[in-house]
Amino acid sequence: MLKIIPLGGLGEIGMNMMVFEYGDTLFVVDAGLMFPEDYMLGVDHAIPDMEYLKQNRSKMAGIVLTHAHEDHIGALPHLLKISNVPVFGTPFTLGIVRHKLEEYGILAKTALHEIQPREGLRIGEFHLEFIRVGHSVVDGVGMCIKSPVGNIIHTGDFKINNAALNGPVTDVTKFAHYGEEGVLALLSDSTNVEKEGYTKSAQEIGEILANIMNKAKGRIIIALFASNITRIQMVVNIACELGRKVIINGRSIEVSVNIAKELNFIEIPPGIEIDISQVNDYADDEVVMITTGSQGEPMSALARMAAGAHKQIAVKEGDTVVLSSKFIPGNEKAITKIINNLYRLGADVIYEKVSNIHVSGHAFREELKLMINLTRPRYFIPIHGEYRHLILHARLAGQVGIPKERILLAENGQIIEFDKTGGRVRGTVPTGRIFIDGKGIGDVGRSVLRERRTLSEDGLVAVTLAIDEETGIVVYGPEVTSRGFVFETQTGHLIDDAQCVILEAVEDIGPQVPNRVDKIRSRIQRELKQYFFFTIGRKPMILPFIMEI
Repeated sequence: MLKIIPLGGLGEIGMNMMVFEYGDTLFVVDAGLMFPEDYMLGVDHAIPDMEYLKQNRSKMAGIVLTHAHEDHIGALPHLLKISNVPVFGTPFTLGIVRHKLEEYGILAKTALHEIQPREGLRIGEFHLEFIRVGHSVVDGVGMCIKSPVGNIIHTGDFKINNAALNGPVTDVTKFAHYGEEGVLALLSDSTNVEKEGYTKSAQEIGEILANIMNKAKGRIIIALFASNITRIQMVVNIACELGRKVIINGRSIEVSVNIAKELNFIEIPPGIEIDISQVNDYADDEVVMITTGSQGEPMSALARMAAGAHKQIAVKEGDTVVLSSKFIPGNEKAITKIINNLYRLGADVIYEKVSNIHVSGHAFREELKLMINLTRPRYFIPIHGEYRHLILHARLAGQVGIPKERILLAENGQIIEFDKTGGRVRGTVPTGRIFIDGKGIGDVGRSVLRERRTLSEDGLVAVTLAIDEETGIVVYGPEVTSRGFVFETQTGHLIDDAQCVILEAVEDIGPQVPNRVDKIRSRIQRELKQYFFFTIGRKPMILPFIMEI
């Protein structure tokens, strides 16, 4: 029996991780993270719960990566700690992975193996062949997974675009070849199923960017995703035509461009690129800067420019700033804050709300239909998307002619089974989200997040007192301090009355009562909460520190 088990990415955007298992062989496709949602206060990112892989580490034979985006490779260092198995990916993907693993200090002991489109790979009972796909990052692949029960097509993130600019397009011929050979199941990217028609071509975006850059009178600052090498090449080409020098600034984008240069995915003519330290050596209309921060990342180069904190660049009147990316849901406030600050500094800002300057890397509805028609699968499984995306993609497959009973709708943790009798969704495995906060892995749970929300909304009140162990008399305090609750100088009688509430709680529990300190602590927490809510309508976190001496 073949088992396909999504551990992340089905029912959410990000955290993509899919397990393929047959007999004693198991391999994983992608190991992604998710950037924090609003309720994940202080969390850096989330990764899939890998308990199932821990339980089956003896079966793990490899990790296959489709492309270099964080929602597909970000959890790789954590997965390798469970089982240090070989990692397979295209040259650019592994270039980004090497940099990531070096930061985690595990590069030297990790086996990385380069694969190429139309090449084969044997992993235990499986034989994989990789298929080139067009996406917003170079060197992406889908794959045909040849299993003992049939061929499974996994598209990865893809779009079908016949007008890519200096970049490879999705290999529709190979997908069609497998459609002729026979496809048991198609696992297809659902991200943009809500969008009608086809994705815009890179050529259209190039024309819009060229028009914007041609009209700009001063410096041009373009912020985009660090991994979007095709867009970076596009900006470089336009800058060359306009006679402008190019500055590439931002840690992540510098890493991506250097890797792309080494692998010949980008070409910057000699004399065009200059260092940011040389920016003042050229007139404003001779400079284009390519940088990071299109999603409002707080420590990005663009965010520092907008805040007036960048060491080399001070945004000024006459500058044109272009945010050449889509607003990712959840980032809108951070992005608009940067846009407002840039306007305050006198810059002209161009972004998706005022100009069509971004093309998606994910297929629209007509392209999704085309993928189904090319591969002609017996079963259809929508992947990579929130639950509404999966539902809409399932309905789209029905419109194209896939029978309802052969559309398998699954979420994270559900087991999709295939044998000679057919396919079905049956059973579950442990799954969920593990929060990463600094160097802590999984030590921030929902209870900690609730505490952080309480602290952020209502603040903290700390109570310190010391009690004589024999007599039960308060010998120090109660001292009441607060943070994020009320101004200490404007509390009036509030703190004085709170001290009375505390003393009453202590007096009511005599020295002969067992576990007296614990009972006093609970009583203080309960009665102070009631008191503050009654008097000021707030529910701060109460932390009593009680000592017996």
